Amino acid sequence: MVKEQGRKLVAQNKKARHDYHIEDTYEAGLVLTGTEVKSLRQGRASLVDGFAEVHEREVWLHGVHIPEYTQGTWTNHSARRKRKLLLNRQEIDRIESRVNERGLTVVPLSLYFKDGRAKVEIALAKGKKTWDKRQALAERQANREKEQAIGRRLKGME
Repeated sequence: MVKEQGRKLVAQNKKARHDYHIEDTYEAGLVLTGTEVKSLRQGRASLVDGFAEVHEREVWLHGVHIPEYTQGTWTNHSARRKRKLLLNRQEIDRIESRVNERGLTVVPLSLYFKDGRAKVEIALAKGKKTWDKRQALAERQANREKEQAIGRRLKGME
């Protein structure tokens, strides 16, 4: 049997980058059941309400929706169960200390397969205020207008 190579994206949390200041990112493995893996291979998952917490020196992922596998039987999983993340002890300690001392939160950014294994990219993040979001949108709009003006000038339209 040929082993999978590369990275196949399953789900991405685009809203997390809009709602949070991302400070640090980590790649973690996931402890999954067989039907969860089959459902993920069909490209079905949602990270919108997801978050992670450190409990008794283990990191758990909550709120990630992996729908039930359609051909699954009584062995099927529940869609929103908490899932254990696989990280090194030093990474867990670093995450736990930064969450406790600085008031950060851990949010999932993307869920993907890397060389056939399910991985999740998590980030230490700080929540943005509404004015931060408006400021980021204004900066993006200004950069877009600047790029368009440069493009028009290069084409000789102005």
